[in-house]
Amino acid sequence: MNQELSTAQAPAAYQFRPIGVVRSPRTVPQHDHWGDVSAVIELDPEQLEPDAVAGLDQFSHLEVVFHFHLVPESDTVRGSCPPRGRGDLPALGILAQRLKERPNRLGVSRCELAGVDGLTLHVRGLDALDGTPVLDVKPYQQIFQPAPETVREPTWLRAAMSAYYF
Repeated sequence: MNQELSTAQAPAAYQFRPIGVVRSPRTVPQHDHWGDVSAVIELDPEQLEPDAVAGLDQFSHLEVVFHFHLVPESDTVRGSCPPRGRGDLPALGILAQRLKERPNRLGVSRCELAGVDGLTLHVRGLDALDGTPVLDVKPYQQIFQPAPETVREPTWLRAAMSAYYF
């Protein structure tokens, strides 16, 4: 780490104001079967003007940044644990998995954009619960993804996550 940018000099906290909220039929956390879940992201007209979504309907998918608002800060993991609470998998550091109990409780998800109706975004496959605060929405763009042949993952990951969207 750069000596000039030590954590002692970093701001103590950041504050974000949600730009919207998720409306979903799912109200309790579940590990799997998110692919067919239809939901709505209601964007806040106090945060965004109507033309903030201009052109968004030209994209098939979104990347949504949200806050795991139902996870108490006291439940966050700052070290390691088995993914999905499965003792048959090796313990991984919290930064090596996508667990909701992360230190800042931020989630990032890709989902299909089914439609745009004013400041209402209709989506499928968003793995966020009803009432989840949305911090940002970005169009998914393949140009920003790494070349598939350069991606490396643990061998057990595909089997462990095989039902996530199916």
